This record gives sequence, C-alpha cells and structure tokens, in this order.
Amino acid sequence: MSEIVAALCDRRRGLPAKSAACFIWTICALLTGCSTTDVAPPKAPGRQAEPAAATSQPAFKPEKLAAIDAAVAEAIAAKKLPGGVLWFESDGSTYRKVYGNRAVVPAVEPTTEDTLYDAASLTKVVATTTAVMQLIERGKLDLEAPVTRYLPAFAAHGKENVKVRHLLTHTSGLRPDLDYKPAWSGIATAVKMACAEKPRSVPDAAFVYSDINFIVLGELVRIASGRRLDDYAAREIFAPLKMKDTSFLPPAAKRPRIAPTEAAGGAMLRGVVHDPSSRMMGGVAGHAGLFTTAADLARFCRMLVNGGELDGVRILKPETVRRMTHAQTDGNDRRGFGWDIDTRFSGPRGRWFPSGESFGHTGFTGGSIWIDPAARTFVILLSNRVHPDGKGDVTGLRREIGTLAAEAIGREADAVLNGIDVLVRDDFAPLRGLRIGLITNQTGRDRQGRLTIDLLHAAPGVKLVALFAPEHGIRGVADERVSDTIDEKTRLPIHSLYGAAPIRPAGQSQADFDLAVIRSRAPQPEQLAKLDALVFDLQDIGARFYTYSATLGAAVEAAGRAHKKIFVLDRVNPITGTHAEGPIQSRAPSFIGFHPIPVRHGLTLGELAQLFNAERGFGADLTVIRCEHWTRERWLDETGLPWTNPSPSMRSLAAATLYPGFCLVESTSISMGRGTPKPFEQVGAPYIDGVKLAAELNARRIPGVRFEPVKFTPQMAFYSGPANSLKYRDQECGGVRAILTDRERCPVIDIGIELALIARRLYPEKFKVDDMARLLGDEETLNAIRAGEPLAQIKARWAAGLSKFAARRQGALLYPTAAAPVAAAQ
Repeated sequence: MSEIVAALCDRRRGLPAKSAACFIWTICALLTGCSTTDVAPPKAPGRQAEPAAATSQPAFKPEKLAAIDAAVAEAIAAKKLPGGVLWFESDGSTYRKVYGNRAVVPAVEPTTEDTLYDAASLTKVVATTTAVMQLIERGKLDLEAPVTRYLPAFAAHGKENVKVRHLLTHTSGLRPDLDYKPAWSGIATAVKMACAEKPRSVPDAAFVYSDINFIVLGELVRIASGRRLDDYAAREIFAPLKMKDTSFLPPAAKRPRIAPTEAAGGAMLRGVVHDPSSRMMGGVAGHAGLFTTAADLARFCRMLVNGGELDGVRILKPETVRRMTHAQTDGNDRRGFGWDIDTRFSGPRGRWFPSGESFGHTGFTGGSIWIDPAARTFVILLSNRVHPDGKGDVTGLRREIGTLAAEAIGREADAVLNGIDVLVRDDFAPLRGLRIGLITNQTGRDRQGRLTIDLLHAAPGVKLVALFAPEHGIRGVADERVSDTIDEKTRLPIHSLYGAAPIRPAGQSQADFDLAVIRSRAPQPEQLAKLDALVFDLQDIGARFYTYSATLGAAVEAAGRAHKKIFVLDRVNPITGTHAEGPIQSRAPSFIGFHPIPVRHGLTLGELAQLFNAERGFGADLTVIRCEHWTRERWLDETGLPWTNPSPSMRSLAAATLYPGFCLVESTSISMGRGTPKPFEQVGAPYIDGVKLAAELNARRIPGVRFEPVKFTPQMAFYSGPANSLKYRDQECGGVRAILTDRERCPVIDIGIELALIARRLYPEKFKVDDMARLLGDEETLNAIRAGEPLAQIKARWAAGLSKFAARRQGALLYPTAAAPVAAAQ
C-alpha cells in the first residue's frame, strides 16, 4: 500500500484503502496524465519535477510529502485549482513537484515545472519591496520621510503625514483599491488617482491591506532611481539573481509556458496580468504584474535565507533583510516591510512555522511563499486557482501545505503548545460528556488562530452551553463596561463578568465592597446550575492588576462554592515566568489586586489558579491543561506562538513588558499613552517637560532601558472606549518613550517607582502620590514614595516579601526553566 493511499485514506476519514487507491490513480490519470510508473517514491498524484543536475535527495519525512500530494490531489479534484508547482526546500534539500494542468480551457495542457505564473501580489515583495529597500540602503529613499518629500501631490486630503514606512506596512490609512470605473488607463493616471485619495484613518491607526500603497511605492522607485519599476527590478534584482524567467510584460515567446488565468474582455488572459488596476496601468505596477516560475522564486527565497546574498551576489544587506522580515507594526496584524509576519493573511504559515520569526506573502491568483529562516526552509506554491472561471480557492490548501511541510522537517517536535492546543490534540478527552461554560475572549485561540469558542462548540462529545466575557468583552474591543448578550455565530448566551459594580451600602467597608465587586463579576449560581464545568481560556500578561487574573480567581471561587469542575487551559506568561518584582500586595483583595502577590508575578494563569485555590481554600475541583515545551525563561516571541491583543490598548510584547512598571501611575494625572499608537510604551501629560523627564530617568541608569523625550496627542482614532474616558483627549502631552535595550535585565517596576519619585519632586501640584494607592497595593511602599525615599531603600522593603513569595509559589509551579528543571505541581 503506497504512502499516498494511506494519507488519503486518513484524510477521507476511513475510506477503504482499495477505494482510495482507485480514487488516487484516477486523479493521477485524469489530472496529471502520469501513470504509476511515472511517480517516484513516495508515490503521489503528481509528477516529480525533472531534476536539475545533481539534485539532492529530499531529507523529509516521506509520509508528510505523501500527505502534501494527497492534499493537492484532493483540492484539484474539488476544482479548487487546475494544477500547480510546489517547491519545498530545507537546508539545501528540495522536494519539487508538478501537479495537474496549467490550462483546462480552451484545451488541456499539463503543468510543467517551468510554467510561468501570474504572481499577482507576490509582486509587492519580490519586486517592489526589494527595490524600495535597496534604494533606502543607497540613500535614495528614507523610511521615515513623508511620501510628499518625493511626491508632493500626495499631500492632498490630509495625507502629508503618511511616511514611506506606512506604505510598506499597510498602515497609511488608504483603502484597498482604486476604483475601476469609469475606465481609465496609464501609470500616470493611477498615480494621480492615488494622490487624490482621501484617507480613511490617520497613519498607524489600522492595518488595511492596500494595493494603493504599492502603486505609490512603484512610483517612488521610478522617482528615486530614474527608472520604471520593471526596468529597475530587471537590472537590479532579477538579472543579478539569474531569475531568467521573471519579469513584467513577459515576451510572446514565453506565452506557451504561461498559465492562463480567467477571461476578460471576451478572451482568456494569458501573459496579460490578471489584476484589473495593473492591467489598466499597462501591466507594470508596484502591487501586481510580475510573472515568474517556481525555480526563479526559489533563487529569490534562497537569497533571503542567506541574508541577502546568493552565489556571491549581494542584493540586500543582512540587517535590511532582518528589518524587512520582522514585525514593524504592533497589534493583531503584524507586518514587516512589505512582508506578512502574523496577520489574517498568514495562512501559508500553517500550524508550526514560528509566528514572528517566519514570514511570507500570498498572491490573489493562487501563489504563495512562506520562509522560515531559522530552519533555512521555504515553501513555494504557484497555481492559477482563478482558472478558468475565477471560482477556485487555495486558502485551505496553503495552510495545510504549510503545516505538513513543517512536520516534514520536524518543526512541530518542540513547538510550544498552549492548553487549547493540547486539548485539541487529545481530542477534547477531559471534557467529553460534560456541559460546559467557557470564560474566554479573542485571545482564546489555538496556534492556527481558531477560536476556542468555535473549537469547543464543534468538539465531539462536548456540550458548550454558555459563554462568559471578561473585561473588554468576548471580542476584546470594549474599553467600558460589558453587557450580557448573544454570540452571533453560536447563538449561545454571553454572560458578562465585567458589568456595573453593585451599589455600595452605607457603612460598608472598602474591603467588603471590593469583595462584593469580585463576587458580582464571577459566574453566578443560577448561571452555573445547568453546567458540569467551567473552562477558562484567557491570555494574561503577567501583571497583578491586569484584571484577567481576578476574573480567574473569582471563577475558581465560584466553581468551588457550586461544586463544579473548572478547567484552566493554560497559556504561557508572555513576559516570562522567571521575574517576580515589586511589593507584595498588602491591601485587601480587589478586582485590580485579587491576591497577595508581587506586581510582576512570573506565573501563568494555570499556576495562579493553583495558588489561589490552595491559599484561599476555595476547594475547587481544578484541572490545569498544561502548556507543553515552554520553559519559564522564554518570552512569547521566542515560542513561535502568535500575538493577539489581550485588550484594546495592549498591542505589543514591549507594551506588555513595560506595563507592570508604567501602569503603577495610571490612576494619577499621567497618561499611559492610551489613544496613541504606542500605549504603555510612552507616558506623559500636558504639564510635563519631556526633555527634562527623559534626562532625569536616564540619569537613574535603570538597566536594560533608555528614555527618549516625546510629544503625543491622545486621539479617538486610537482608542475604542468612550470619549470622556480618554485622558487628555486632543491635548498635546510632553513625556517619555521607554526603549527596551535588554528586556531580560530590565527591572520594569523600577521604571514606575522612579517615574513617581521624579514626578512627585518636579510637579508636586499636579502629581498626587496618593492616587497610586490601589494599583501599588502596598501602604508601606506608598509612604516611602511620599517621603521621597531612594529606589534602593524602597526595594529593600520588598525583599522579605519576595523571598516568602518565592517559597509560596513553589507548590504551584508547573513549568521548569531550561537551566534548572523543577518538579511540576500535581
């Protein structure tokens, strides 16, 4: 039995092997024209590409290659694409395969490895981004320059603040496409139309994938170099890399090898760009127009994996390649310069290629690239999925190929898994037979981005009965109180765990009122009555006053009181599990300080659940579905896990790292930068002199961080809450931005304490130390700041408490450090 039949049988959920064999060889005969003897091991419904001289033997798991071939065969049979070419390369070993047909209308033509495909938006990264970055290296363009420096007409309608970097990262505020009607033609017309565009948002406010951005970048290449984009790319990129079949406007002699797309104007497009805007521009545009082969793209990818050089020819500097292919934007959609890092378009990454450390791009016509430089691996799929009728779809196929390719080189073996990933892998076994309520939000998702809500709703043997929403709501976009509602997709009730606080009776102590608030924000007995268990899946950020830990504590207590099971789907602590900083809370529990732990606690939510349950005597039937392959010293961006904004203003790992320190003063008159592109990375107020404050903070020589003076104006464009809750809305603030130079060494709590000490001294009429009380959580420390004690003396007051906390937490620890493994708690 061939491996491909086994793979297909598995994919088709128990289809008998004999039936699968007939199915697969029928596909082979009808779609690829090959016989069984034409298929080299592993057998597959495609043809091995004709090897170049001395082609290396693939060093891949054969069953995974067979599964890739099965996936492509199934997609072809389902008319998702007519055929295509795969090029999978890892550390010098290659697996190359051609599938199906490049044309089915007007006549069938089998695919060949040298088939040229319309690259569509791969043009953006292969031609335009590379050209722009070269010109930046040569001083002809500047990333931080306004576009108007090179194209003055672009200033129309308030676009004067759009920079070159905004075009490259799709954060310019421009809409996705130019209008196609009324009909127009020419590059000059397209540029004129782009200059006349009205932005939909201010720069940096949102990620909107936009062809207009790259139409403008194509024009900037012409302005800066004196050559049209096609000529520049041919001379400076394709010829040096010996990409002999890559070009705009391919010559007629190559037409027989070009895969057609779909009909336009009564004729099948073949050798003419599919994208309407590029076609109206004459076939040369920054966003689309390139034609290429898998072999040529492999040379380009190899250049990037090699740090910008191939066969002794340097195209880009190593530092340029690194900047270009690492995240340059914050938030849920992270882009490099041109390249996709971690967005809704990152399907070709699959499940295992690491988020943040791998990159790629897709093309509308069916092509994709994904590159994992650490593994020296890339996966290229070229197809014309729009042929013949525009109805094909390779979205799922790209994702599956990415997953299987990573598995073919063992990338999944040590991949970090969150609790939901482990639960899915184990087929939801711990939850089978249970009626469950799920406490989650938009951060509850697996490595592939699938929401825990959807996974549990479809899980076999599991009955999802109700949803519970924490602060910021089930989708994580609310910056105000959350109401009960109904989930639009599942039609399940959503119970708010962050509604209005109860009315405080006369004479009730603050401690008793705070406890009443906590319990009002827990699942209520009537909501638990028809449940067997609660499931908790939220991403915390490792700070005591981030309210998800209070939501957890309240849920554990409620489960204990109702004699219900509670399962915590654990997630890594994004700012590591090795650092514990700040005073131990000595105030009574509140919703911004649920338990006596340090400000930065260094625990996962699963570990906190165990600590709460043990130290508070909740008696809950608690099960933690543990993370796998995470060690305590690893930051989120070292795990390969994707970033999802835990709350609207928590948009980056840098912000999460600085948050425990800066947020100590959020209840004072200092703004945390909410309503700006960099909340929690910059702070200020209208009364602050940023230059003086930066000098004062830098003089403190806090390890691992430096401070730059800034001015910022909080705006509603960057804020999702009510206008009246945005501090200093539309007022210019002076302040500082913290730049982490060594996050591992940086004691972030020191930043907040030093900031408070300096603000107290410089601005005693504006800055009130007492406003820090609830977030600081410790009266002794508050008194020390009031008295102006030096940092070292204040920190000495914490030493005994931190030492005791280190001992207290031992029984709750679930994960080791790489250097010093510890026994996991039971």
